[in-house]
Amino acid sequence: MKLIDSIVSQAAAITTLRRDIHAHPELCFAEVRTAEVVAQKLTEWCIPIHRGLGTTGVVGIVKSGTSGRAIGLRADMDALPMQESNSFSHASQHPGKMHACGHDGHTAMLLGAAQHLAKNRDFDGTVYLIFQPAEEGGGGAREMIRDGLFEKFPMEAVFGMHNWPGSAVGKFAASGGPVMASSNEFKITIHGKGGHAALPHNGLDPVPVACQLVQAFQTIISRNKKPIDAGVISVTMIHAGEATNVIPDRCELQGTVRTFSLEVLDLIEQRMRQIAEHTCAAFEMRCEFEFVRNYPPTINSAREAEFARQVMASIVGEANVLVQEPTMGAEDFSYMLQAKPGCYSFIMNGDGAHRAIGHGGGPCTLHNASYDFNDDLIPLGATYWVRLAETWLAAK
Repeated sequence: MKLIDSIVSQAAAITTLRRDIHAHPELCFAEVRTAEVVAQKLTEWCIPIHRGLGTTGVVGIVKSGTSGRAIGLRADMDALPMQESNSFSHASQHPGKMHACGHDGHTAMLLGAAQHLAKNRDFDGTVYLIFQPAEEGGGGAREMIRDGLFEKFPMEAVFGMHNWPGSAVGKFAASGGPVMASSNEFKITIHGKGGHAALPHNGLDPVPVACQLVQAFQTIISRNKKPIDAGVISVTMIHAGEATNVIPDRCELQGTVRTFSLEVLDLIEQRMRQIAEHTCAAFEMRCEFEFVRNYPPTINSAREAEFARQVMASIVGEANVLVQEPTMGAEDFSYMLQAKPGCYSFIMNGDGAHRAIGHGGGPCTLHNASYDFNDDLIPLGATYWVRLAETWLAAK
């Protein structure tokens, strides 16, 4: 690997910073301490900052030369509302909060790049360092955009990166097109007529209707959309009744829908509504149908994805730059890619062996109580950010 020497020399200090952030996790839109740590470090390195976009967001501005060109690099800062099971010294000090997705590491990698960019400035243009709040369900990217991110800091393209457990450190993945899915939620309330379970003919039982809906929804996936288009409908909650001998008045279904395109999402929402309303009507019942669209699909632009791959290859070799397998997980960087061209890539987090001492039970997968970011990624990720910015701003 062709790592930048000055970044390698500072890796231990950035690792200490990462572990401090890990020990003090903060949830979406409440990243007050984390934002303060970021702001203090950027200021220490003589990087002008802007605070408050998306409530707790921080943007650092690193300029060099006279060019008007600019690139944006984004890292997320928030943690998850879950209890950590790790017992190492930097485990969460706040019960019910944990950096189980590696946003502490994402912040650290971008800080490592920021330090080098500020000290060396081997580029002509502007690098915007975007430290974003509230990726985990809060839509912090959307809120930063609403607060004027791209108007205040005009950039040609924006890039993001997420650690990805399961493959060896020293590998990246980037590809054009959809790489993460849209995230959407539904809630369907079926209104029947309760009664004695021994006399079902006197009531309208919503439970069999709910069972029919669960099965019928899967025909949307298998018979309504094109077989080559990806889509997932998961009914994850069914709530009805309070006693074994009582037919309930109502039954509630909730779940998620994931797609890689808005066209497939439109189709699924329309068909789910039709099936729910018409099935209930066939059984002389009615339903309330709610469908909430959360994050749109994350779709990399082809040019920027190829550019990112070339930069990665210059660092780790072409054989270690993988094709990015799309995942049905969601990411609010999608909002930024709706507004600007760019690429959201993966940096491999290893197989979990870095947790050998003092970790909790379970694999080192994302959103797992025994997850921990692999600090070996810090110099590699920071090197990528620096080379990406330098190469982008030098390109004609």
